Amino acid sequence: MNLYTQPMLKDDALKDKVAIVTGGGSGLGKAMTRYFLQLGAKVVITSRNLDKLRDTAKELEDETGGKVLCVACDVRNWDEVEAMKEAAIKEFGQIDILLNNAAGNFISPTERLTHSAFDSVLDIVLKGTKNCTLSIGKYWIDSKIPGTVLNIVTTYAWTGSAYVVPSACAKAGVLAMTRSLAVEWAKYNIRFNAIAPGPFPTKGAWERLLPGDLAEKFDMRKKVPLRRVGEHQELANLAAYLVSDYSAYMNGEVVTIDGGEWLQGAGEFNMLEEIPQEMWDMLESMIKAKKKS
Repeated sequence: MNLYTQPMLKDDALKDKVAIVTGGGSGLGKAMTRYFLQLGAKVVITSRNLDKLRDTAKELEDETGGKVLCVACDVRNWDEVEAMKEAAIKEFGQIDILLNNAAGNFISPTERLTHSAFDSVLDIVLKGTKNCTLSIGKYWIDSKIPGTVLNIVTTYAWTGSAYVVPSACAKAGVLAMTRSLAVEWAKYNIRFNAIAPGPFPTKGAWERLLPGDLAEKFDMRKKVPLRRVGEHQELANLAAYLVSDYSAYMNGEVVTIDGGEWLQGAGEFNMLEEIPQEMWDMLESMIKAKKKS
């Protein structure tokens, strides 16, 4: 049995906590919501697709016995975010945790993108995170309630990446917001942290990013030193820890969980991984011969 596929925290680690998970209807958002419920939290899930949210809510409530509130919300729209916050407070009495997970992305040469496609990613990721953080943060500060924000970023938030430029720009902004507000709002007892996940395949997102047989052609496992992709429970374990009181002294941190992928891709000579063993033997003997001459 692989321990990393198992739940990590005590069953009541999030008891009496109310969490908002944007983009909580599917993929990694759904996996994190499931675990929060298992740990005793009540969860508000949001996205633009209310039918998908309702299906997810029913499935997760049946599975965990927890309580889920679905709110259709386009995080790009301030009024919808405010309405979502009010609905959460009305239903559960308070909010303790905000998980900014809603995202959009395209894999495309930048010159092929329309200005509106570029804007769409910036608006969902950066503006959406700002809207939720500002709305719920003001509520926490005004009500003198401690809060925890967890933002989902990417490893290319600090390196940049070709072919996903709108996402790289937006995620870099979210990371800057995480670190900045971790300092500014600590006095209000509000913590900020971020997770930078590597490859965690989810049906919807990966099919959009790598359609058809491209997923097979660009096998993500080959880019990861551990030669596997992530299990959803691994991400859920980390997320639950970072929003729980167990991590009360963590603030302003970004935790990478990618099997070493970005480090393998970052080093200047990492492509030498592709050289077969026999060629290394040959290179070594050539270098030795050169030294002797």
